[in-house]
Amino acid sequence: MNAIFKGIFDNELVQTISVGDFLLCLGVSLLLGLIMAAAYTWKNEHTKSFVITLALLPSVVCVVIMMVNGNIGAGVAVAGAFSLVRFRSAPGSAKEIVTIFLAMGAGLIAGMGYLGFAVLFTVIMCTVFLLYSLLAGVFERTESLNKTVKITIPEDLDYTGVFDDIFNEYTRKNELIKVKSTNMGSMFCLTYNVTLKNASSEKTMIDRIRERNGNLEIIVSKKENRLVEL
Repeated sequence: MNAIFKGIFDNELVQTISVGDFLLCLGVSLLLGLIMAAAYTWKNEHTKSFVITLALLPSVVCVVIMMVNGNIGAGVAVAGAFSLVRFRSAPGSAKEIVTIFLAMGAGLIAGMGYLGFAVLFTVIMCTVFLLYSLLAGVFERTESLNKTVKITIPEDLDYTGVFDDIFNEYTRKNELIKVKSTNMGSMFCLTYNVTLKNASSEKTMIDRIRERNGNLEIIVSKKENRLVEL
């Protein structure tokens, strides 16, 4: 049976992987991928394609490592191939990238034959991942107070500190980050990053600003992050 799966370039100096060992490592890798996919989908936004990729990635890496099987040249070639891998869809978030590395790490350990360490690694990392997902809810509630406010004002209104007293009353901190002329130069659009003291005071703050800018357009949105996420 094992002769069917023997490579044509194998010789007495190359140790051949038995079919049973191959299936065992592959099965464990598929199980680890399923555990990681389940951990990622809990309280995280996800797409179907990413979950499937995450479930299958450990087994793919495991098989590749098993086929290398101590061949240094093949190992260097595989490392170069992995370095060229990139997703052709939308750029992933930092959380997605680290999850992919975790899946590759589990597959790498399983492919080297350390199945116990692979299971232990997966259980520990998934537990920590779930714990951090729970703690993230605390930071999300704080982050919801961070807003970007865009205010349109007429050109004859001096925008320097014009809304400082209102922002000081309703926000913990505020910063004017951009001034843009609009409507053929007859108006200005001011962009502020603010942190509200209380989410319930948002409408009251907008009403105060409307009284001062002549009831022109005001846009309040989730804070625009000027740092590009990995």
